[in-house]
Amino acid sequence: MNKLWAPWRMEYIRTKKDKDEACVFCAKSQDNKDRENLVLYRGDYTFVLMNLYPYNNGHLMISPYKHLDTTELLEKECMSEIMALADETMAILRTRMQAQGFNFGANIGSAGGAGIEDHIHFHIVPRWVGDTNFMPVVGHTKVMVDGLLETYDNLKLEFNKLKK
Repeated sequence: MNKLWAPWRMEYIRTKKDKDEACVFCAKSQDNKDRENLVLYRGDYTFVLMNLYPYNNGHLMISPYKHLDTTELLEKECMSEIMALADETMAILRTRMQAQGFNFGANIGSAGGAGIEDHIHFHIVPRWVGDTNFMPVVGHTKVMVDGLLETYDNLKLEFNKLKK
């Protein structure tokens, strides 16, 4: 059995979630401070943003603007934009970060592992041969080779070239 070991994410997991707290995806989609909110691209139905608690450098998410919790409720145009943006995003990560592979998908519902279960979003995690090494296992440390804002600035150059 393969296991994903990510102890650096415990800060996020242990953070008490207030039920009255605004949805992070809704808040970031409505705010125009894109660099501060790590929003890389805004489409007609969805937007691309960086994960604040990434599994790897360049861990991005695609979220619809609409606050929905399942794929069945998404309009066909929205799903089409998600898939097109996923392809374009992976191409950007190959170009700017030399990604060799990807994990792509959504965690739906708390039983499916969703940390934010009431607003569907899709993860794109770039991968490299050998990116899982001894550091997380032995040292309980994940080596992140670049800062969030440095990665944002690197990727934003390419996302600026995308057409709506």
